[in-house]
Amino acid sequence: MEEKKLDIKSIIGFVLIFGILIFMFFQNQPTPEELEAQKAEQARIEAEAAKKEQEVKTAPVKETKTIDLNDSTAVANYKSTVGAFGFTQTSEGTTVLENEVLFLEIANKGGQIVEAKMKEFVTFDSIPVYLVKDGNANFALNFTTSDNRVLSTADLYFEPSLTQSGDNKVLSMKAKVANGKFLEYRYEMKPNEYLVDFTIRSQGLNGVFNTSKPVTLEWDLKGIRHNKSVQYENRYTRLTYNHDDGDISKLSESSDFDEETEEDVKWLSYRQHFFSSILATDNHFKTADLTSTNLVEEESKELHFTKEYSTRAPLEFQGGEISQDMHWYYGPTDVKVLDDYKDLGLADSIPFGWGIFGWINRYVFTPFYTFLSSFLPYGIAIVIMTILVRLALSPVTYKSYLSQAKMKVLKPEISEINEKYKDNAMKKQQETMKVYNKAGVSPMSGCVPALLQLPIFYSLFMFFPTSFALRQKPFLWAEDLSSYDTIFELPFTIPFYGDHVSLFPILASIAIFFYMQMTTGQSMQMQQQPGMPNMKFIMYLSPIMMLFFFNNYASGLSLYYFISNLITIFIMLAIKNYILDENKIHAQIQENKKKPKKENKFQRKMREMMEQAEEQKKSGRR
Repeated sequence: MEEKKLDIKSIIGFVLIFGILIFMFFQNQPTPEELEAQKAEQARIEAEAAKKEQEVKTAPVKETKTIDLNDSTAVANYKSTVGAFGFTQTSEGTTVLENEVLFLEIANKGGQIVEAKMKEFVTFDSIPVYLVKDGNANFALNFTTSDNRVLSTADLYFEPSLTQSGDNKVLSMKAKVANGKFLEYRYEMKPNEYLVDFTIRSQGLNGVFNTSKPVTLEWDLKGIRHNKSVQYENRYTRLTYNHDDGDISKLSESSDFDEETEEDVKWLSYRQHFFSSILATDNHFKTADLTSTNLVEEESKELHFTKEYSTRAPLEFQGGEISQDMHWYYGPTDVKVLDDYKDLGLADSIPFGWGIFGWINRYVFTPFYTFLSSFLPYGIAIVIMTILVRLALSPVTYKSYLSQAKMKVLKPEISEINEKYKDNAMKKQQETMKVYNKAGVSPMSGCVPALLQLPIFYSLFMFFPTSFALRQKPFLWAEDLSSYDTIFELPFTIPFYGDHVSLFPILASIAIFFYMQMTTGQSMQMQQQPGMPNMKFIMYLSPIMMLFFFNNYASGLSLYYFISNLITIFIMLAIKNYILDENKIHAQIQENKKKPKKENKFQRKMREMMEQAEEQKKSGRR
């Protein structure tokens, strides 16, 4: 069967199809009146969406009971509801804990963090990065008292006491039932650290708690958007947790809803792409019920939240009291920062990738890029790293190209076999394998080098979108190497592409196209089987697919692919023009054919199976 090619007729066909699509587009353009009506309808829809989003934005994760402290009746009703905890003074207000990098605000109502702000970072639109703000988070203990009241600390008032312990700031929040009897949240903040020690303990409450009923810790949070593309950010927003003696697991980042119940949980990370809210515990949660709800349906400039997380974990009583040593981490998802807390293993919450890919990313590319970017501009560091990676892989490229060159030399013989046995697929396969065996050529030898490169490519695919070092670092026309670059804003949105044009993916797609032009002719030498799709045509689609897929991805990743393919093209040109000689390859193959070739066990078995199949086929004809 003649090999299918993308000939002039195919090209004309594609041009005609494109022309017809353009014609239909202009023919079906709406009239000015229809355009005005569409604009009015769109404005109405956007106004309703903005109103709904504003409602979602201001809605807290969980409603708490509010009371008017100026209303004596309301205060009396509150004290009646909370029973013994009514002893605590009811006063609204917050207390600030801050150091050089982190700002926390803790409310008297609930004793919980109601604002967490990063001092050194801003969002894509220059607003300070908040992980907790405007009621998007809730932390509470739910318990039953000895007189069968079901209470939540989110509804209780705590009395604050701010002190200094050396260089550390200590905030004690106490919900009292009497002098010397209380439930305490204790926060201790160290200088220049994102990690805050957090202790929950009770004193003198062994007769207040109903110890036959569980105390349940609940932690809810809606992830606040920080990036230019909410869909892209949401792709790397995920609930990650350490459980079962060190296993790292995750809830789905793409499902609308995911839940899991785990045992022996050490820490929980509510990751928001480049920033994380983490709760770690020294004496582990025996069990934890975890949920993740996706709040992003499509790309939107107005959407303010990505995912909603929740955790429910029972705490155990110790002599009728509660004692739980924990840590809050509000900060960047940056390996340089998280590695400072090796005893907690928080760096494992970073999505380096699984298996060997994650190992290469974490221990090779991350420190290597950190080293390069310490004395080079961030974009130049990517270029240099790409060049060095491609040079390191050049022997693999050489092996692959050598295999392709051998296949090219053998193509005339293979074509003769295909023509001679075009009606006998089994015989054609047997004779083809004989030619390869005598010539000392393996059709798979070109695939093995490509497979060896896969761990490198996948590791880098995970490195660029998740490397905190690239966040908001400009290069050439790209404002942020961790987000997409924009050279043109579209007045409309193209499905699977977006409302903008990114240049780096275009350059990468062009480089891939020329690379495939160089390799397809040699790598596709084997005759296609009847009924199989035109693989060459499918490979031509790859640059187009990349153009769409990477338009919303990190520009640093597209920059890498552009430089990588450009270098590969130059390496292959050097191999073709200055290193390999096809005449010498042909002469070597002819010499190999003259030498007796001993079959290995696998080759002998394959030959025998083919011969048996051929005999059975002949017997069936008789």
